[in-house]
Amino acid sequence: MKRFIKNDWQDILGPEFEKDYYRNLHNFLKHEYQTQTIYPDMYHIFQAFDWTPYHATKVVILGQDPYHGPHQAHGLSFSVLPGNQVPPSLQNIYKELQADLGCQPVNHGYLKHWADQGVLLLNSVLTVRRGRAYSHQGKGWERLTDQAIKALSQKGKVVFILWGNAAKAKASLIDQNKNTIISSSHPSPFSAQYSFFGSRPFSRTNQALREYHEEPIDWQLPVDPDES
Repeated sequence: MKRFIKNDWQDILGPEFEKDYYRNLHNFLKHEYQTQTIYPDMYHIFQAFDWTPYHATKVVILGQDPYHGPHQAHGLSFSVLPGNQVPPSLQNIYKELQADLGCQPVNHGYLKHWADQGVLLLNSVLTVRRGRAYSHQGKGWERLTDQAIKALSQKGKVVFILWGNAAKAKASLIDQNKNTIISSSHPSPFSAQYSFFGSRPFSRTNQALREYHEEPIDWQLPVDPDES
């Protein structure tokens, strides 16, 4: 069995790596990385799973696909590597975080501090061509990440934060008797005003975690990303 992930996610997703769809995806990606500029770096494709093990996952923030600009994506939804400007959607997330919990915005977009506490920052599609958003849609990633969502739903006591229609479409995979779903419009500047601002996803997540007798998330990011 191919081992792509360094923790118990391998036990959950390992069977997927042996299926025909994943073999086809693997071959597609091999060609893409050889002939195109693909993000993130191939060694960071599974970074979200590596940093947030299955057994430790308490919250899922579901994104669409990686940022498609240079030096941004590193395998976590909404997060960018240190040294990059904070993308517009993440700026709006910071605004809502401040309004919701009083957390002070930081001048970086590196979200490892959240991942280390059990927040799985998962994109539905894990790779993208440079400058072409959603260019790897429909190649097989959705089957793999749907399996991850189903496994977490089965585990239970997980808070799923679904922003935007693409994320909300995953609600059908989640057992709402065992888990909590918090949804709104996407934090993108094009849609944040509809229902994202004022939705208080961070305090609501922590309230749900307390009801599950889990430690709440410290959403305040360190000023220095190197402290993450």
